Amino acid sequence: MTPAAKSMKALFWIGLAVLILGLASLVVPTSRSHETGFRAGGVSIGIETQREERVSPILSAVMILIGAGMMIAQKVKTT
Repeated sequence: MTPAAKSMKALFWIGLAVLILGLASLVVPTSRSHETGFRAGGVSIGIETQREERVSPILSAVMILIGAGMMIAQKVKTT
């Protein structure tokens, strides 16, 4: 296999990974936690808040399109 063919095959797998990450980012939320509080002498009081956020659908769509584009580019170049 030539080096160009190997790089094109790698392009397909990277495109597939980006496509899967784009699809997963539509569904799977990321959780963030934030701690606030104060300390007075030997006493400390704190509050931890958690929230789940999703990636912007526009960013997810861009990732899906880039992944699909990389996979299609690999197919076009090898044929």
